[in-house]
Amino acid sequence: MAFLDRVPEVTFHTRVRDDSVPGPNPFRWQDLTSAEIFQGKKVVLFALPGAFTPTCSSNHLPRYEELHDEFRAHGVDQIICLSVNDAFVMLQWGKAVGAKNVFLLPDGNGEFTRKMGMLVDKSNLGFGMRSWRYSMLVDDGRITALFCEEDFGDNCPVDPFAVSDADTMLAHLKGQPPGGVSQPVRAFEG
Repeated sequence: MAFLDRVPEVTFHTRVRDDSVPGPNPFRWQDLTSAEIFQGKKVVLFALPGAFTPTCSSNHLPRYEELHDEFRAHGVDQIICLSVNDAFVMLQWGKAVGAKNVFLLPDGNGEFTRKMGMLVDKSNLGFGMRSWRYSMLVDDGRITALFCEEDFGDNCPVDPFAVSDADTMLAHLKGQPPGGVSQPVRAFEG
């Protein structure tokens, strides 16, 4: 499978808190382009199949959240979690998991994921089209490292999680060999 050198240019439809919005739902739509997200920054982006799912909620997102300060100490400006979910789902998942440092980026239409070549059919699980699990280091829009889980393909009977984890990416930044996936950070309920 061939990988891109640069992140694809898309527009993400996100929701942000805005206290000037009256009522019990103080959020507004905000479109962000790939250029706005990646230009002039060093970003770690990890993508996963879905919010509120077992591995994503017990380890993948929580471990990146837990190691946020170490990533910052190694020159990372921002950590982004991307999923083919809508902005409302990503917001509620972030609250449920307690995400405070990792930016949850909704790829609701799967456009970024498709252009990355990472959109897969997970109909065997009732998910429809979702992102394959991967992580990448992006420097000013240029992909400098990519860790893609094995067995890439439609309706994969397993959910590999061995190289897109926070510890593998941090080891890469430190110039060390990966030590393996950590134990789950939190229990999964669902």
